[in-house]
Amino acid sequence: MKPFANALLAWFDDHGRHDLPWQHPRDAYRVWLSETMLQQTQVATVVGYFERFVEALPTLRELAAAPEDQVLALWSGLGYYRRARFLHRAAQLCVERHDGQLPRDFDALVALPGIGRSTGGAILAQAHGLRFPILDGNVKRVLTRYHGIHGHPGESAVEKSLWQRADAHTPTMRVADYTQAIMDLGATVCTRTKPRCGTCPLADSCIALRDGLVTLLPSPKPAKTTPTRETVMLVLRDARGRVLLERRGPQGVWPGLWSLPEAADVDAAWRSARQCARIDDAQALPPFTHMFSHYKLRIEPLLFDGATPTRSIADNAAPTPESRWCDTSELVALGLPAPVRKLLQNLEGHLA
Repeated sequence: MKPFANALLAWFDDHGRHDLPWQHPRDAYRVWLSETMLQQTQVATVVGYFERFVEALPTLRELAAAPEDQVLALWSGLGYYRRARFLHRAAQLCVERHDGQLPRDFDALVALPGIGRSTGGAILAQAHGLRFPILDGNVKRVLTRYHGIHGHPGESAVEKSLWQRADAHTPTMRVADYTQAIMDLGATVCTRTKPRCGTCPLADSCIALRDGLVTLLPSPKPAKTTPTRETVMLVLRDARGRVLLERRGPQGVWPGLWSLPEAADVDAAWRSARQCARIDDAQALPPFTHMFSHYKLRIEPLLFDGATPTRSIADNAAPTPESRWCDTSELVALGLPAPVRKLLQNLEGHLA
């Protein structure tokens, strides 16, 4: 076995993470779910969501058969909701085309929605012990520092070089453990800030450590100004404490989730509110900002308390596909964007 892999596996045996919930059992469905959740999200956050998700939908077939609202509700708070929609659609395609299983063929696997080269490799390596490299954010950081590679890892030439290194280091034996080991090293030792180089099993051969470049690598992404967008969220609440929600379309942010109606400004909010209910007054709630990957959204909530629903959407037993009045017990089971859920929690004082 290669020296890089040898050193990493020896470290993993003593210091790696062996008790993550998706490791017991480490089947393809659980690995796939964990890898999807771990995109853009840290392990400490994912564990609780993973356990809740597999308790509700323990198999791929059950995920495929679940209503989208249930999937999005289980995902609510993790962000990047397209991951959940891709997960759901990929499960349905597996039932339609692959007898309810994730395919073991790499090309067929990465053809599924939301499964790229790294996620596909991680599934095959960890669930089946097949030799495929991975290149998630933690692995990029380890390899960039170890080999002293300059340039932002998102640039195509740099990424190509990193894939070559990742493939070269991947052993033919203990592939599942090696895959977990290199992710663990990046997450717990070769961290983005304050890396613990003194405990790293690769320190003796690390170019970044040798040349004093640890704090400079990986090279940062070229800075861009983060734009700010503004919206007014309408909190229409009737005498029964129900809140009006609208399902968002398939495009844009929070696709398919239930959210509060929005307007460009306060005047437009009043006009929209009058189309939905009879209203008398409004109260401006404290504004707040929600961060997306490419912009900031400044949200100004406007509370219309004691609204009287119009007849077209007044009956909660027969909501339209696009809008419905919901009480707090129903909100728990719906996929809501994190800032909307937090806003409603603050408004009601309780929401599971």
